[in-house]
Amino acid sequence: MPVLKADLGACQGYANCVMAASDVYDIDDDGVVVLLREHISDADLPRVQEAARSCPVSALTVEAEPE
Repeated sequence: MPVLKADLGACQGYANCVMAASDVYDIDDDGVVVLLREHISDADLPRVQEAARSCPVSALTVEAEPE
């Protein structure tokens, strides 16, 4: 199961990820991304990857779960 990672220092609060996958990403009161889930099902993977790619500062990644 893929794992989400967020670089909180890089996040600028554009919220593109929230618009693409609001059940996975949110923005806190300080304008920084919050991961609502860290593990992503294979069914949700394409949508979540697209949301991560929409980040203009590349603060989000989707990685394969370590074995």
